[in-house]
Amino acid sequence: MTTIALCQIPVSPDPSTNLKRAREALSRAEGADLAIFPEATLTRYGRRITDLAEPLDGPFVSGLAEAAREHGLAVIAGTFEPGDGRVRNTAVALDAQGELRAAYRKIHLFDSFGAKESDLVEPGAEPAVVELAGLRIGLITCYDVRFPELGRALVDRGAELFAVIAAWGSGPLKEDHWTTLVRARALENTMWTAAVGQAPNPGESSDGYGVGRSMLVDPLGVVRADLGTAPGVQVVEIDRAYVEAARATLPCLQHRVL
Repeated sequence: MTTIALCQIPVSPDPSTNLKRAREALSRAEGADLAIFPEATLTRYGRRITDLAEPLDGPFVSGLAEAAREHGLAVIAGTFEPGDGRVRNTAVALDAQGELRAAYRKIHLFDSFGAKESDLVEPGAEPAVVELAGLRIGLITCYDVRFPELGRALVDRGAELFAVIAAWGSGPLKEDHWTTLVRARALENTMWTAAVGQAPNPGESSDGYGVGRSMLVDPLGVVRADLGTAPGVQVVEIDRAYVEAARATLPCLQHRVL
């Protein structure tokens, strides 16, 4: 068994506030092997991200690393790195000693539903699988979850768990899209999937980012945990033995032709 803390926090425009909230969430994740935070945990989306982006040795990631060491658990969280005129939307993976093990730059940018993420963010190019807490974890960021080929690429790189982090936008059918897509990626790959989104934060922004609904989905697409919309931390268990049973029942990965 591996224990994972789904850390559904509201995200402020202020990085110091968000680091404090992340630290508080980690203090509630005692006993977990891994804590997962949302996309853009550094700061809310908006034009300000180009000014607030930090290098990976900056105060935000360094603060997360210190907290990871303090609590003895690995951490995945979203940040923004400075780029060449634009920023990179980066998922960082820190081990329980606070060492940076991977930095995944979001490949698929959210130029949809009237938004244009590519105005501010430069795309990444490489899928990322990182070993944390004894698992090989494939990293997926928000809009990426709409692209099943990324999930397959992560499977081919040996992923044993998908970690999906998001600042999902609200709107008609959007919450339904989120839950359907997360379950689909789990089911079609017979893969445990831990998906963590921002909690709604209407008091600080009207941009609509953050619908909550962080989930743990098992390899047959069954939702084992759903945090709803309120901020919260829920510790869940991943039973790796269940993957073998699920894939014996549904050997779709063996039946791939393309």
